[in-house]
Amino acid sequence: MAELREIAARYPEARSGLLPMLHLVQSVEGRVTARGIEVCAEILGLSAAEVSGVATFYTMYKRKPVGDYLVGVCTNTLCAVMGGDEIFDRLKSHLDVGNDETTEDGKITLEHIECNAACDYAPVVMVNWEFVDNQTPASAVELVDDLRAGTERSSTRGPRLCTWREAERVLAGFPDGRVDEGPSAGAPSLVGLGIARERGWTAPTSQSSGAADSVPESSSAPVAGAKASDDTQAEQAAVEAESPTTQTAAEKEEAE
Repeated sequence: MAELREIAARYPEARSGLLPMLHLVQSVEGRVTARGIEVCAEILGLSAAEVSGVATFYTMYKRKPVGDYLVGVCTNTLCAVMGGDEIFDRLKSHLDVGNDETTEDGKITLEHIECNAACDYAPVVMVNWEFVDNQTPASAVELVDDLRAGTERSSTRGPRLCTWREAERVLAGFPDGRVDEGPSAGAPSLVGLGIARERGWTAPTSQSSGAADSVPESSSAPVAGAKASDDTQAEQAAVEAESPTTQTAAEKEEAE
């Protein structure tokens, strides 16, 4: 209760703390429970229905127990094409679970997930929201076997993997000291930066505050010219539409 109130006090509007508060509930309860919803509602001065509406809207909030490791396989466009569907099918068979189901030992909860903006590392698997990149069916099986056996694993671009409850506590705003572990970016993500440096490209400087009235007057000239051109083309199209034509289809094609 004290930590839930601490989260609410971080924000000018206490209700803005609801999302991290729900993560804290999950870190303790292993899911969003009815009691957790009631407590959040009480602290924030909301109804239980309002809190429940948020908890059921976002897929990161779970209404049934989650295993020690939430393993998500991206099955969106690029990851699917690169083998995500095959990875997901292999893990379902290997773990003997379906989507959003947990293994009997309570270690792994498997789910398919939507795009994680990591397409340059496809196919991607996530463990408690940490990236494990460039996976294959075989490497994904090895990953879940290591997690079930208690073997320490690290994410590709981040820290050592912790349990789901520990990760939920971090998302609630209570750091675990691992933020600087591991690389934060990989070679594919830095290709564009390398090209820019080689060619001397830099970002344009901003115009004061960036407000509309800070745009140079000269910038309106192309806009006006474009509008005049559009008007001329529209008038010409209208004239042609009203004028009879004697050209055959073949003549039109030859003229074009």
